[in-house]
Amino acid sequence: MLQVRDLPTPDILRRFAQRYPDADISAVTGFLTLLRTATELSQALDAFLARHGLLQGRWWVLILLFREETLESSPSVLAKKAGVTRATMTGLIDGLERDGLVQRVFDTADRRRITVRLTPAGQGVLDAVMPDYYRRVRTLMAGLDEDQRLLLQSMLGAVHAGLDAFA
Repeated sequence: MLQVRDLPTPDILRRFAQRYPDADISAVTGFLTLLRTATELSQALDAFLARHGLLQGRWWVLILLFREETLESSPSVLAKKAGVTRATMTGLIDGLERDGLVQRVFDTADRRRITVRLTPAGQGVLDAVMPDYYRRVRTLMAGLDEDQRLLLQSMLGAVHAGLDAFA
């Protein structure tokens, strides 16, 4: 993914705004800063997970299964919760099953009905990753006090509510 590391200066943005009158300089600056931060955060998470032999998609599937009381879910529910297609989820499950981290369980009454279960090995991977993950998140967010964290969540919620602008 291409990302902008060199954000435009206010002078450059003013030049754009002269040519494109709809350009709101502070909105563009905030958007580009958020986009750059989100991209770099995702890349840092990828690098962290890679040190544990995981990719984000596979990690999220393990987390989604762990969130379930029974440690099981259907592939379609997992796909919906992860925001990916069923085909993408099938690929993620295939890899996790190949590595012994999940198991497909076929319904005895209807073999077309499948659930995916977190295995003890999959739980072991989470047990190895999550303490380090939580330490790193705490360090990342240490510069914000509790009120600032709540404000950040609120502000990001407001931005999220406007995502339809790009639909």
